[in-house]
Amino acid sequence: MDDMKRLAEEVEKLNNHRFIRLQNSIPRMIAFQFARGLAFGLGSVVGATLLVSLLVYFLSNMDFIPILGDWAKRIVDEISI
Repeated sequence: MDDMKRLAEEVEKLNNHRFIRLQNSIPRMIAFQFARGLAFGLGSVVGATLLVSLLVYFLSNMDFIPILGDWAKRIVDEISI
């Protein structure tokens, strides 16, 4: 009997967990997934912007590859204007 009581307490504790409460409510789950999607999209855009800008910057400083260096310098000049 004592085991059943402990099991019931653990199940109650699990049901009161934030993750389970979020999954039990459809509007809360939709809002959470929407906010998660916004954060993922914003992070992807900011990360890609930083990565591409660093890549173009390093390519514009390359003198030993004339075609890539000139192309990247033109891109940097267009962005700077």
